[in-house]
Amino acid sequence: MKLLVFGSTGQVAQELRRQCPNGWDMQALGRTEADLSDPNACAAIVGQSNADVVVNAAAYTAVDRAEAEEDLARLINADAPAAMARAAADRKLPFLHISTDYVFDGSGTGPRKPDAATNPINAYGRTKLAGEKGVAAAGGRFAILRTSWVFSAHGNNFVKTMLRLGAQRDTLDVVADQIGGPTPAADIASALLTMAQAMADGSGKSGLFHFSGAPDVSWAEFAREIFRQSKLRCEVRDIPASAYPTPARRPANSQLDCASLREVFGIERPDWRVGLAHMLQELEKAA
Repeated sequence: MKLLVFGSTGQVAQELRRQCPNGWDMQALGRTEADLSDPNACAAIVGQSNADVVVNAAAYTAVDRAEAEEDLARLINADAPAAMARAAADRKLPFLHISTDYVFDGSGTGPRKPDAATNPINAYGRTKLAGEKGVAAAGGRFAILRTSWVFSAHGNNFVKTMLRLGAQRDTLDVVADQIGGPTPAADIASALLTMAQAMADGSGKSGLFHFSGAPDVSWAEFAREIFRQSKLRCEVRDIPASAYPTPARRPANSQLDCASLREVFGIERPDWRVGLAHMLQELEKAA
C-alpha cells in the first residue's frame, strides 16, 4: 500500500506517520513540498504520484484569523482539496479528506448525522464546507471525515493550553455551554488508515462520515478531566461562551452522530479519556 499524504507537521499527519503499518509506503508532504495555497501544483503532485490512496491531512485551521483571511483560508481549505480530488479522480485513486464539525451552526441538542443540513457560522466553517463540496463534486471515490476538538502531544490544542494555564493558576474560567466530542489525533489517524485500506480494496464506499471521541462533554468538563488526570490543582469555573468573546463564533452543539462510520468501516467512537491519558504519558516522557 502506498499513501500520499498532504501535511507532515499537523497533529493528524504526525500520527499517520507514527502509525503507518509495516510494509506500507507513506509519503508525507509538508508546506515546502506541497503548498496548498497553490492548488494547481498540489493537483500536479497527485497526477504524477504512484500512490494507491491520497489523504489530505493539511488545512488552514486558525479559526479566529480566518475571519480576516477568508480568501486565503478558502484557497487552502476549498480550492486545493477540490483540485487534488479532481486529479485523484482522473487517476481513479481514492481521496480521503478531513473536515470539521464547524460546517454546522451548533443549533439543537442532539448529535448530527452526516446528511444533516449545514450552516457554518464562521469563515473557517464556510471554507471547509466549500472544500467538502469540491471533493464530492470531483467525480472520484472519496471519503470525507468530519471530526471535532482534536488534541495530541503535537502542536497547539486545548489540552496543552489547559496544562499550561492550569500550572500557573488556581482557578480558570472555561466555557460550559458548548458541547462536543474531544478527539485524539491518534484515533483519527487510525481511522484514516482503516479507511484507506478499505477504499483501496473496494470494501469502503464514498461519502461523508463523522468521527469524534466519546463521551460528549463541555469544554469545562473537558478541562476538569485534564486537570484530574494531570493532577493539577486548578479549579474550573463554568462560564457562558458570551463571557469569552472571540473573533469567530463557535457552534454551541458540536455533537456528531458517528453510526455510519461504524456501519461502513467498522470504526467505533474512541474514549477520549483513554487518549488523553496516553497523551499525558507521552508529554511526561518528553519532559
